[in-house]
Amino acid sequence: MHEAGFRHLVVNEFSKRACETLLANLAVKRKGEDHIPVDLMEKWPLVEGDVREVDFSYLRSQGVDVVAGGPPCQPFSLGGVHKGDEDARNMFPELFRVVRETRPLAVVCENVRGLLRPSFSPYFDYILRELSLPFEERSDDVDWEEHDAILQNRDKVVPLDSAQRYVVNVALVNAADYGVPQVRNRVIIVAFRADLGITQEMWDQVFKPKRTHSQAALFKSQLDGSYWRRHKKVPPEVRKRIKESIKDKKVLDGSDLLPWRTLRDALYSNPDAEDFKPLPRDVVNGADHPEEEWTHHIGWPGARIYAGHTPNNLDKPAKTVKAGVHGVPGGESVMLLDDGTYRYMTVRETARVMTFPDWWRFKGPRGEQMRQLGNAVPVLLGKVFAKAVARALAAASVGELPDLGK
Repeated sequence: MHEAGFRHLVVNEFSKRACETLLANLAVKRKGEDHIPVDLMEKWPLVEGDVREVDFSYLRSQGVDVVAGGPPCQPFSLGGVHKGDEDARNMFPELFRVVRETRPLAVVCENVRGLLRPSFSPYFDYILRELSLPFEERSDDVDWEEHDAILQNRDKVVPLDSAQRYVVNVALVNAADYGVPQVRNRVIIVAFRADLGITQEMWDQVFKPKRTHSQAALFKSQLDGSYWRRHKKVPPEVRKRIKESIKDKKVLDGSDLLPWRTLRDALYSNPDAEDFKPLPRDVVNGADHPEEEWTHHIGWPGARIYAGHTPNNLDKPAKTVKAGVHGVPGGESVMLLDDGTYRYMTVRETARVMTFPDWWRFKGPRGEQMRQLGNAVPVLLGKVFAKAVARALAAASVGELPDLGK
C-alpha cells in the first residue's frame, strides 16, 4: 500500500515478532489517537496487540480512502484445521467493524484459496454479503445463518448507489501471473463504496489488474534460449534437462506475456527489475554473510528431501512460501542446486521470493522470520492491486469513470 502511494493512518498487528519487524523498518509506536501522519514518508503509527481492543472510529474524520488487511488465514487454510467461522482466529467480523467505524471509500482484503472450499461456500457467501452491507451489525445473540437471512432481506431495500452499501469484487489470483517469483494462489477481495459509482463491470473490465506474466511465456523462453542467455553459467546438462521436461507441454495461453519469474531470476538475474543486484551464491552456515548489505543471508544446516518433501527448482517459480505451525511442510524452504546438492533457502532468499526489498530487516529467531514471510502478502502482488484501487478512486474523485455503454 505504501509503495502504491497510500499514507498509513494507523497499522495494527498482533504478532510480537512481526511488530518488532515493522518497528525496525517503516513503523513507529502510535503516540495516541492524535498521531496522524500528514506525509507519505512519515513512519506508520503502529498499535500492537489484539485488533478487537482497538477503536478505529477516531479516523472517520480523516476521510479514510482504504481499509486494507488480511484476516488470519488459518481458519480457512488447506494446511490448517479447517474450522472456518467456528475458529476463534476468524477476524472477518473485525474487518467489518473497522469498515463501520471508518467508512472508507474502498476495502482490500487478502486470504487463502481455502476460503473457496465448497464446505465453506455458504459462509464465504455470507462474508461477501456482510461486506456489501457492513452497517447491518450482527448482534451477539444472533448466529451467522440468522444474520445472513437479515442481510438478504436488507439487500432488497438498500439502494444500489447508497453510501451504506459496498460493491464487492472477488478474484482468485496466482502471484506468479503478476511477476512474483512464486506460485501462490490467493483470494483478493476488493470493495468500493457504492455511492462512488465504481461498478463490478468497471472493475473487471477497466481497473482490475490483468496478468502480466505466464507459464507459457516461461516455457517459450527456455525453449528458444532467451532464458538461458540471462543465466549463462547454468551447466549444459541442467539446461538440457529443463528443455526435455517442457518440450511436449501444450501450454499456449499467455505466450505473448512476460515469462513467469523463476527462483533463479529472483536470486541471480531479475529481468523485470532495474538496478538488480544478484545475491551471493556462497552461503555460510550459522553465520551472517560477510557483506553487511546481505543481512539474513545465512545458511541453515539439516536440509532433507524425500517423497512429499521435494525441493524448489531454480528454473521454476518457487513453491508457495508457508508459515507452518509445526515447521514448513513439503520442502518449500529447500532448494536444489545445479550440482545436485540441496540446502535450505536463507531468509534473504525467501524475502526475495516474497518480493520484499533487500533493505527490509526482520526481527526474531530464524523460524520467526520465516513465519513472518509465510504469513505475508508478496509485496509486488499487494502493490499491483493497491495501484489498481488507487486508479479507480482517482477516476471516481474527478468524475472520470468510464462509460462502458460506449
